[in-house]
Amino acid sequence: MPIYRCNQCGHVSESPTAGMQVPCARCAQPSNVYDTVFFVQKLLERYSAAHKEIKSLQAQIKADDETDGEVTGEAVGEKNGHTHVPATTTATPSQAADMDVLNTSSLATAAQHAPIEQWLKSKQIEARFEHANVDTTGYFDDAARMLGERFDLFGELLDRVAYAYRKSHTGLTLELGNLSQKDGQAVNTLCRQLYSHTFFSRYHYQKPEKVVRLSLQPAPKVRQFFEGGWLEWYALIELLQHLQSRQLGFSCARGVKVVFANEDLHELDVVALPQGQAPICIECKSGEFRRDIDKYQRLRKRLGLERNRFIICATDITTEQATGLTAMYDLTFVNLSTLKSHLTTLV
Repeated sequence: MPIYRCNQCGHVSESPTAGMQVPCARCAQPSNVYDTVFFVQKLLERYSAAHKEIKSLQAQIKADDETDGEVTGEAVGEKNGHTHVPATTTATPSQAADMDVLNTSSLATAAQHAPIEQWLKSKQIEARFEHANVDTTGYFDDAARMLGERFDLFGELLDRVAYAYRKSHTGLTLELGNLSQKDGQAVNTLCRQLYSHTFFSRYHYQKPEKVVRLSLQPAPKVRQFFEGGWLEWYALIELLQHLQSRQLGFSCARGVKVVFANEDLHELDVVALPQGQAPICIECKSGEFRRDIDKYQRLRKRLGLERNRFIICATDITTEQATGLTAMYDLTFVNLSTLKSHLTTLV
């Protein structure tokens, strides 16, 4: 039988129907109901990720202890005397070699964001973070990867959902009969998975007619996701997985508000600071971006970044267009298919 766990009081109980919200039997807080197999699978994944992080932290503590034992008097004064090691003023980027970046809350801390904050501060720029924007224990990053990896097929669904939100519709209908059997099954499976993750409030598949009926989820975070937030999540995960594959420590952030000395306010969609390197900024555009090109050129210069480290990731341009726009402006343009290859040229 489907089950739920209340996020407020921790109560676990059964419910007859998955994919909906029910009031907690203990505190009445609305709680999402999940299929039992799905719930247990996610629970095991999180247990495995937590276990790996603990092992990584234990190894790091051991390494730090060994390093402390090697400190010499020449470098910081006598170890057994009264001279202390001076406290560092620069935070160290998180060592992410063993971190499961697809399922961790350890990125959503002030300490993890501190290197980016300090880098911006060195340029007299104030940074304002929402630390939870890089918490990957939820399903936003999972959904974003599903959408981004098959954007050629799922792009129309994204457009339809975003349009329905803009027009204050409560739902939409997808006719799959004009798709190949394989593509139709893929779209239907995606819709069912998104519903299971509560991105839709209702899902119904009429098999004889090959029609999917969806009800929109009114939650603001879900609406923001479909209106462009999904691309930020996709770019963030692509960037972090690439840095991790290079065995680089990093600091990362999403949706960073930056305030310049003259009080100009801008927002950076995705930022990562690889250890020992300059930041990489990715601006994510699932809609119109052409009128903002000059704004991004000026922003890049004010940040003092090379053009190849300030990236415009746009979903509606071809690879040929991305190459042409990069040649025209002091920015780097990519699409979903060329983002990863460009990152390999940076680190």
